[in-house]
Amino acid sequence: MDASAPPRAIHAIGVGGFLVGLLDGADAVVFSYVAQGVAPETLFQYIASGLLGRESFNGGWRTAALGVACHFAIAFSAAAVYYAASLVWSALYRKPWICGPIYGIAVYLFMQHVVLPLSAVARRHVAHLVTANLLFSDIFFVGLPIALTARHSARQRVVAGSPTVEI
Repeated sequence: MDASAPPRAIHAIGVGGFLVGLLDGADAVVFSYVAQGVAPETLFQYIASGLLGRESFNGGWRTAALGVACHFAIAFSAAAVYYAASLVWSALYRKPWICGPIYGIAVYLFMQHVVLPLSAVARRHVAHLVTANLLFSDIFFVGLPIALTARHSARQRVVAGSPTVEI
C-alpha cells in the first residue's frame, strides 16, 4: 500500500464529526455563557430555530435537544465533506496543519453566507467579538480536528500483511 492511501471513511467521519461536535459545542456554550450570558438551553434552541424559527424558544429542552442534534449533524456533515474531498486531493490529509485551518475558514464562510441565510434563524447583528470567536472555533475546533482525524485515519489504514501506512 502506498502512502497516498485515503483515510478510512467511518473513522474519519465518525471520530472527526464527534470531536467537532464536542469541541465546537463546548466552545459555543462557554463563550455564549461567559461573554453574553446566554444559557446553554437558549444557545441550542437558537440552533434549532434554523429549522423551527422563533417557535424553537418555546419548546424548552426538547427544542434544545433538537439544536444539539442539528449541531452534531452539521459537524458530521463537515467531516464527510472533508473526507470526500480528501479522496480527490490527498494534500487534505497529508498537510492537516495547513488544510485544516483553511477548511475551518471555508466552513465559517459557508455557514454565514449559505446555511444561515437559507435557514429560519432570525437575522441579528453579530458583534466583532462573536465573529472572532466563530472564526477561532471553526479554525481550531472544526477544521483542524477534522484534518488531523483524516490524517490519523490514513495512517492507520492497513492492508492484510502490510504495515501501517506512514504519511
